Amino acid sequence: MDTATVERFEANRSRLASLAYRLLGSATEAEDVVQDAFLRWQAADRTRIKVPEAWLTKVATNLSLDRLRSARARHERTFGEWLPEPLLDGDPMLGPADTVVQRESVTLAVLMLLERLSPNERAVYVLREAFSYSHAEIAEILDISVSASQQHAHRARQRVAAERDATEVDDATARKIVEAFVEAASTGRTEALVALLTDDATAVADGAGGAKRLLRSSVPERIAAMFRAGFKPTPAKRRLAGGSPSIHAAMVNGSPAMVAALDGRVLGVVVLEVRGERISALCGIAGQSRLGRFGEWWKREDHPDPIIASW
Repeated sequence: MDTATVERFEANRSRLASLAYRLLGSATEAEDVVQDAFLRWQAADRTRIKVPEAWLTKVATNLSLDRLRSARARHERTFGEWLPEPLLDGDPMLGPADTVVQRESVTLAVLMLLERLSPNERAVYVLREAFSYSHAEIAEILDISVSASQQHAHRARQRVAAERDATEVDDATARKIVEAFVEAASTGRTEALVALLTDDATAVADGAGGAKRLLRSSVPERIAAMFRAGFKPTPAKRRLAGGSPSIHAAMVNGSPAMVAALDGRVLGVVVLEVRGERISALCGIAGQSRLGRFGEWWKREDHPDPIIASW
């Protein structure tokens, strides 16, 4: 394959990865989809491809949907028992991020909501809301009618809007929110954490990747107790971690987050969804299988001083 052909694909790589990540919620799988798309591009009769960008979008979308349907058929992605892989803000896989809708479409909360949609609904929502494709273009990509695309989009927007009421925050506000959360958790007093939560707050965590099922709670007092206990340092936890990690504030998938790191290695992330001035949802991820790309980007970036230098 000549250099120009490779360069044509590379010009689309970042966009294809962002598309696949939104469709799958997995950076690892998104990277695999992009590689598979490259192999298809390499093997294709490119003289018959009139618009390479459109052809690659269709291939990447359908490869993603094939993975999604296959995983669901094998019960590997049952709603309520799956978490997306978080990404550190600045990772190009989170793009495009020019509009509120584009930024919202890649939050962990929305990625989890998209699990409730059918594969076609999810694809239409992502292509329309995040990448601004027309319904005619989406119909061509998914081999459906224009009216079907419009119906899928309407249903998907309704379902996402019905459960979304989050507040966008800037980096400075995000740090203040994380600092308040860490301070409240550090006190060991449940009421200090409850005061930061909305009355309908929810929480989900993977139990450091060791739990067979995700840990969930929708009662503020129980959420506070869960994170207070998890935040309490013990000799056993430090031995498991390999030392005393530092606690940082960061932006993850566009939301405030607490990151625990030790010697450049990310041990866990707690992502906070904010409504108004309080926390409406928490997502704790410590399973290393979900933190691969996040950890790579964490090592590359410079970070402000930690909230806690040694936990």
